[in-house]
Amino acid sequence: MTEKTELQLLPPSLLARLERMELVSRKVFRGRLKGERRSKRKGQSVEFADFRNYVPGDDLRFVDWNLYARLDKLFLKLFLEEEDLHVYFLIDASPSMDFGEPTKFFAAKQVAAALGFVGMCRGDRVRLEFLGQENKTSPVLRGRSQLWRMLEFVETVQPNQVFRLTDAVKRFCLRNTGRGIVVLLSDLMDKTGYEPALRMLLGQQMDVFVLQILSPEEMQPDLSGDLKLVDCEDHDETEISVTSAVLKKYQQTLAAFVDQARRFCAQRGMVHLLARSDHGAEVIVGQYLRERGLVR
Repeated sequence: MTEKTELQLLPPSLLARLERMELVSRKVFRGRLKGERRSKRKGQSVEFADFRNYVPGDDLRFVDWNLYARLDKLFLKLFLEEEDLHVYFLIDASPSMDFGEPTKFFAAKQVAAALGFVGMCRGDRVRLEFLGQENKTSPVLRGRSQLWRMLEFVETVQPNQVFRLTDAVKRFCLRNTGRGIVVLLSDLMDKTGYEPALRMLLGQQMDVFVLQILSPEEMQPDLSGDLKLVDCEDHDETEISVTSAVLKKYQQTLAAFVDQARRFCAQRGMVHLLARSDHGAEVIVGQYLRERGLVR
């Protein structure tokens, strides 16, 4: 890993900000180990949370006998339990992501690495997976000492895999049964549709965040004249004459595509966020995702 690569992906100034953040789940998950994260679930750790009435079958070790001596009633002491959080980042590695300046793929890698570092600093179990014909998966990463390992893994993948998003997500779901947060970073440009893939993630009972990344060139194309458009994945060709009316129709179609994805996610309890590839992780993570509740 060269110093140049490190500074491009996660500059030191960004790392300093990320160390002060924390990933937040909207759901309550049972951790496998006692970690650094406080759960909303009541447990049996050392930090007192509340009382509740004793019911037959409760563990007598947690009865507050001092309270019983004063009130002649049995109350159970409840404690905040700590749990580790599983966080998965699914990065679209299809050729369509290799577009824009900077590319959508670079933006996806940068955001995933930034959020991954946030999770590792808080003791979460972090795993990155590049979606493709053969999904490429990192080992479980935990602790800030794993930063270099994560960056080296991220730099090994190129966006040259043509695949169906549904198939790639299905492979992920079959291999990962642990519940937690899953962040999908993709342009959602799959001719077979993205909806089945999102339904699969929802079926895993995960807290799903969909980060749809588009390039400025896609959102505001600067084109004119007679052009031949070639699909970078299936090589379909279309000849068009670009006029103001055509550009207006394109903008309307793109807006409808994004709005459909947003409504699809909202109706199913998933969070959708549109981001431009040129905004960078500092804005996307520190502002947009903070506003949507993924980080604090």
